[in-house]
Amino acid sequence: MIAHILKSRETILLAAILALLAIIAARFPAFVAPSNLINVFNDTSTLILLALGQMVVILTRCIDLSVAANLALTGMVVAMLNTVAPGVPIVAILGLAVALGTLMGAVNGLLVWKLEIPPIVVTLGTMTIYRGIIFLISDGKWINAHEMSAGFKDFPRAVVLGLPVLSWIAIAAVLAFVVLLGRTPPGRAFYAVGGNPRAAVYTGIDVGRTQFLAFVLSGALAGLTGYLWVSRFAVAYVDIAGGFELQVVAACVIGGVSIAGGIGSVGGALLGALFLGVINNALPVVNISPFWQLAISGSAIIVAVAFNARASRSKGRVILKSAEHTA
Repeated sequence: MIAHILKSRETILLAAILALLAIIAARFPAFVAPSNLINVFNDTSTLILLALGQMVVILTRCIDLSVAANLALTGMVVAMLNTVAPGVPIVAILGLAVALGTLMGAVNGLLVWKLEIPPIVVTLGTMTIYRGIIFLISDGKWINAHEMSAGFKDFPRAVVLGLPVLSWIAIAAVLAFVVLLGRTPPGRAFYAVGGNPRAAVYTGIDVGRTQFLAFVLSGALAGLTGYLWVSRFAVAYVDIAGGFELQVVAACVIGGVSIAGGIGSVGGALLGALFLGVINNALPVVNISPFWQLAISGSAIIVAVAFNARASRSKGRVILKSAEHTA
């Protein structure tokens, strides 16, 4: 039992994060101060939210490359609404953001489910469409801090029990997904569809409907993150979160979520996001250009996929050897 825990992806990743923090602290002790670690977690909260949604999609053997565009479009819509109607309650804005994100996720899911278009093609297409819609509705203009109401900007920054609201939302989402994937029929269906779609059909699971639900969840979280992102940074524009979908996929893959589907955990996705969050926050501290973030994320994806593939091959050999002995 203890040996299994020590060899698990989550334990290895946690050890890597602690080792990384130790290396950084050796030269910059202030980086591991509690106040700064809280800031690092808060900065990573948006990545955590998107990684949770992406994880569910990947579990079903799909991928959602439109999450960052979904975030950007939702953020622009709620920012524009705030400029013309600053009195709209935050609860209503949150509801609109989630609803709009859910709608965009449902579009992806329906195209994959009903038209059987490959998910990567669907989400590449909708990613471009959503970015284009942002330009059309905003005329390419920015919405800046002075155009947003104080309540709109202050909500994710408000501190409750020592943590910003944004961090509490990420924590709540993690707990909700632990329950969803571990205690509910839809959660078990995500794993079943990704693990063996044909067997899932024989057990009465609708593969297309399950994949549709995964895209809906991913879209809802992307919509929520759209408001949180725009309000926290107090700016909305066409290219907001450009390329962020790569970091979202990287967080999942680094956390042990298999691109082949059916394998992954909430803890792994969380640690994968935190690993990237620590790296991204540490780069400026050690005087490395932030433009290296994308290169690091891409490299991490390749290494993690190779690691997963090697682990899968090893398991396959063990099964074959067992069969030979029994024969």
